Amino acid sequence: MRILIATDAWRPQINGVVHSLEQMSAAARQQGVEIDFLTPQGFRTIPMPTYPDIKLALAWWGVVAKRIEAAGADHIHIATEGPLGFAARHYCQVQRRVFTTSYHTRFPEYIAARSPIPESWTYAVLRRFHAPAAVVMVPTPSIRDELTRRGFSRVKVWSRGVDHEAFRPRATSVLDLPRPIFLYVGRVAVEKNLGALLSLDLPGSTVVVGDGPARASLQRKYPRAHFLGSRSGEALAKLYASGDVFVFPSRTDTFGIVLIEALASGLPVAAYPVAGPLDVIGQSGAGVLSEDLGAACLAALKIPRAAAREHSLQFTWSESARQFLDNIEGSRGQARDVPAKELELLS
Repeated sequence: MRILIATDAWRPQINGVVHSLEQMSAAARQQGVEIDFLTPQGFRTIPMPTYPDIKLALAWWGVVAKRIEAAGADHIHIATEGPLGFAARHYCQVQRRVFTTSYHTRFPEYIAARSPIPESWTYAVLRRFHAPAAVVMVPTPSIRDELTRRGFSRVKVWSRGVDHEAFRPRATSVLDLPRPIFLYVGRVAVEKNLGALLSLDLPGSTVVVGDGPARASLQRKYPRAHFLGSRSGEALAKLYASGDVFVFPSRTDTFGIVLIEALASGLPVAAYPVAGPLDVIGQSGAGVLSEDLGAACLAALKIPRAAAREHSLQFTWSESARQFLDNIEGSRGQARDVPAKELELLS
């Protein structure tokens, strides 16, 4: 089988969507499936409003249609709800092709945090975007249940994995800072709720790894914290293994791949009891979930590193790829008839 994945998120962006697509596709290829990508590469782009690091493709649907046809794919999966995603969706509907979609990002909450647009408005747009899909893939059961309550249909789970060779406990630390070290890794932006961590009166050191539009203001406001900027590869893996507790203050992530990277590195997790942490940590004993984030941080210090590592072993990219492919296989033959009035608007 040959699958084409249309995604507005791609390199040089560094985020969970890009990482998930790259790692899952590599695992899927090992299972005998060919995966190609339709990305912003080769298109003119413009900066995303309020987040200029993300570039949006100026994707005319006719050009996208030619690229899709040239790919000769047996199935089309639309990973993001951006310009490329809308153009690929348009093509599939006009051609009456079965397609699947995925929901990676809580854009309604992100947009509401940056503008006066109500969440309900954005959810209405997303619900309409995903409605024609044969399957809508989400990373956790909590997000599946939430979207179902919001009126989304045919929602199925597609989980995530971690490279257990790259992210592992290590004997030495690359951080020469007072202990304990409370570590955060991820985008430094308003929706990540970093102030909830940085405002805590914790012992030892608080370390932030990552970059984003809120970094400068947070550094000014919280000078005691250590902001290290973006890291990747072996440098990032060593930083994970050098922490004592991984703190995840976000209330809006759909999964949080950084959670399982931290667990694989031997770090117990402190987080709020919300979607993402509830699914990844749950009652495993590999972390502490509490509305009192400070108390969760201190309690997580008592969790053995081996318990965190052991819990991480259930999350593999091979299993992630299997779920993705099973969802696609189950979608075959589920073409949705497009009403004539809708076809007139599309053509």
